[in-house]
Amino acid sequence: MTGDFVWRDAGRTVVFRRGGVAAAVEVLAENGFAEFELLSTERALTEEGADRLAESASRVHEVAHGQVPAAAGALMDALAPPSHAEEGVQVRPLVALGGGRVVDVAKAVAAVSGAELAAVPTTLSGAPMTAIHRLPEGAEERAKGMVRPSLVIADPEAMTGQEERAMRASAMNALAHGADTLYLPGSNPVSEMTALRGARLIGGALDRERRSRDRSALALGALLCGYAIDSAGIGLHHLVCQTLVRICGTPHAETNAAVLPPALVLLAERAPEPYEDLASALGTDLPGLRMRIEALGRPKPLGHLGGDEAKLDEAIEAMLQRPELKHVPGAITAVDLEHLVRAAW
Repeated sequence: MTGDFVWRDAGRTVVFRRGGVAAAVEVLAENGFAEFELLSTERALTEEGADRLAESASRVHEVAHGQVPAAAGALMDALAPPSHAEEGVQVRPLVALGGGRVVDVAKAVAAVSGAELAAVPTTLSGAPMTAIHRLPEGAEERAKGMVRPSLVIADPEAMTGQEERAMRASAMNALAHGADTLYLPGSNPVSEMTALRGARLIGGALDRERRSRDRSALALGALLCGYAIDSAGIGLHHLVCQTLVRICGTPHAETNAAVLPPALVLLAERAPEPYEDLASALGTDLPGLRMRIEALGRPKPLGHLGGDEAKLDEAIEAMLQRPELKHVPGAITAVDLEHLVRAAW
């Protein structure tokens, strides 16, 4: 079993603790968050100990359904009005309790308000570990830069508490954070090490039945893969998934789970060496990589998830405009992207 620990790294502190949600008020105070505004959702506020967090907040803001720019834009009047831009105006720190969308909304708001940010994740999203996010609708020009939470309270029980299908989809999103980075120009020994270690932990945990699963190992694997993508950057898999979610309306984690197997087949054909390492970390070989990931994620086809198939041409055209595409080995064409998306659809 993975034990509790504190990880301090370049202006960020990760407190990995069982029961971390229940202890969040004390951990926040110890790390300079004595007063804060809480961003969350109805579901996340049912986590054990979340009531204390809500009671300690100056205000609680519910993050609306929908995509990050609109949800963040809806909170701007309350959390980052134009008057906050005046020199000397103090803004309260923000605490995000929830999944990746909640954390990304908080990062978007903090990018404009300048607030310090803490994340208390309730899924396996890599959002708490990255400075990767979109900006609030209508306030893009006011952003001061991208934001990474300075404090992450990682409670493995909260992070792995979703029902099994949703949790496996979230785990595949986490696995993709590491797997998608291995061939990039920004890949480095630390990102490779954390990606492969994270993949091994995720695969090993998901091989066990839920009752006997090492939930701490699964949560740690997600954090390490999130660290990897923050270090190495976004690659093919994520630019495809982000575009499908934004244009075709497919759900985020499930989109990652469906796209990951065919995306890695394409990448392994073009950069076999790093994906041999990934296959080894997952206990298989390169020819078995796709089946191994499908067995771990048990994905549903995108066409079964409510996506708008009529917008696929628009989505593929948008993918071709993404600057990250130039980092994929070999030229990626519209035909390649259509084949990839159709394989997941």
